Amino acid sequence: MSVDHSSRRLGTVDKGLYALFSRHADSPSHDRDRQRYRSTGLTTSFEVFIARLYGLGWLAGIAVSVLAFAGTSVLPPSLIEGIFGFFGRGLPIINQLSLPSFGQASLAAVVSLAAGGLARWLVIRAGGWYLSRLAAARRDGIERTLPGAVRYMRVLASGNSDTRELLARVAEQEAYGATADSLQDALNRAALAGSLDEGLSLVARDTPSRDGLAPFLLKLSEHASQGSDSLESYLRMESRLLSHKQERAHQRATGYLELLAELFVVVLIFPALMVLILTVAGVLSPGLSEPVATPFGRTTVRGVIFAASLLFVLVAGLGGAWAVSALRPTDHATPSYERPEGVVAVVRTAGQNPASAALVCLLPAAAVVSVLTVLGYGIANTLLLGYVAYSIPVGVVSVRRARIDDAKDREIRDFVHAISGHVSLGRPFPDAVQRVAREVDLGPLQSDVEALAFNLSLTTGTADGDDVRAAALDRFVARIGTPLASQTVGLVVGALEAGSDTENVFETLETEIGRLYHERKTLRSRMLVYAAVGWTTALLVVGIIVAVNLTVLDSFSQLSGVAGSSSEMALDPSAVQPARDRFRFYLIAQATVMACGWFAGVASRGKYEALLHSGGLVAITYLVFTGLGVA
Repeated sequence: MSVDHSSRRLGTVDKGLYALFSRHADSPSHDRDRQRYRSTGLTTSFEVFIARLYGLGWLAGIAVSVLAFAGTSVLPPSLIEGIFGFFGRGLPIINQLSLPSFGQASLAAVVSLAAGGLARWLVIRAGGWYLSRLAAARRDGIERTLPGAVRYMRVLASGNSDTRELLARVAEQEAYGATADSLQDALNRAALAGSLDEGLSLVARDTPSRDGLAPFLLKLSEHASQGSDSLESYLRMESRLLSHKQERAHQRATGYLELLAELFVVVLIFPALMVLILTVAGVLSPGLSEPVATPFGRTTVRGVIFAASLLFVLVAGLGGAWAVSALRPTDHATPSYERPEGVVAVVRTAGQNPASAALVCLLPAAAVVSVLTVLGYGIANTLLLGYVAYSIPVGVVSVRRARIDDAKDREIRDFVHAISGHVSLGRPFPDAVQRVAREVDLGPLQSDVEALAFNLSLTTGTADGDDVRAAALDRFVARIGTPLASQTVGLVVGALEAGSDTENVFETLETEIGRLYHERKTLRSRMLVYAAVGWTTALLVVGIIVAVNLTVLDSFSQLSGVAGSSSEMALDPSAVQPARDRFRFYLIAQATVMACGWFAGVASRGKYEALLHSGGLVAITYLVFTGLGVA
């Protein structure tokens, strides 16, 4: 085994783990893990990772062994005999043998060793699974951003045929995420190896995108060596092929979303219906009212099922929202808003930045909770109404900002069309921007375009010596702050700096922005369907539960009362308690509508709008139940 020189820079714990467990890295059982590790892009060596993993495995094994020994030692002998009797009678062959009896200490030792070994094995297997998930996430990131990166490289190639320079300019663009990181890795390896072809080959070998980035890098090196015409032709063909492949991936994701929406409806309706059925069936099944001891106090079997259903609904809502977010194409993801630094800046931007509003609205929400507590509201309604007071203002800010961004995206398209028309007539880019700023009304984008025109009119460089045109476009994109702007206008900077033909750049940009805008509108229309599914499911559950409250619950309460006065009827007179069961129905309805709101909001525009949808549905449910007197 080769010595890892990086171990010299490790801490004391890592050095100890490395000395104890690094030999396992050469084991054939970790060959697949080594391959996965190369695809993750992690910076530490594989030997150090394996040493840490085995150290964690042994720590978990020892901890589980101690807990298993202590737990088995305190179990009642009758329970142990019952478990042994169950398996001794049920397992084939074993039930025909006469097994010796074990003492409780011996049994605890055997169980602790088995549990510790299993825990250690699970931790090590989990490490391999973790590497595979990291590699898969990196592969998805590369394949989602590679088509855009190739299209950008094609524009750059019209003015610069130096492959190293092309890769460097693409690697600078944050819009290309994992692809940009991989290209930067190729440049770093090329600098160490002294050959760009060697760097590209190494990244192609280690990348998790075997069917995307790997063949692209190898063919790029081959065509670059044949001249600029061959390189441009290859990039043009590859950009079309990757675009078609990306479109097919989007269609598959749409199919998954349809299946997810159908599954979501079934999963969320089922717990509410189960609570209703168990409440009604409790009259006929006295066993559901048997007391059960829990860590939170004594309750009944039906109470445990109700609590489990409540938790399941919330977890299912979070899982559905996460799945929708994961299936949304990365190049059409919702913008991630960043909070400015400083308290004053946060308060000042709270009306336009959802991230700022999410922090500022905590104070009024806490005030609402305090007032409701003083007024004597129950803890459930206090928390629910506090959630409404927090989520709706944040969601309103999010929708307001999203509409402004949508309007800017519409105007960006018109702005690019207008600029492209002037540039095609032979006018310089700064002059074209000046004319568009004067002659075209661009609505919410007007002030940004006027600022761009002014910055382009300056004749001196910036303090850092940067090109005026590049700095002006960078500020223009930053002022707009939408993903579409960074994916389109923001890329003009590198193309113009690379010496690409201005007319060719804006002609390509015009096509690109039209394609992206059309895809965004199409995706928006599709996602609104899933938002409607969330609202429909929520209102359906509320309607069912209200109907049961108004028509069924009182009837079964009367039936229970009759059963209590008659010794001949085998019914549980305490099974239906209208006040308790109405409150449980109310809670399961609130949990369901909250989960549906998360699903609908994330499908619409993201996590901040999820607050608006869930808060609105919670408020509607509170109004309906309290207004009808069934809560």
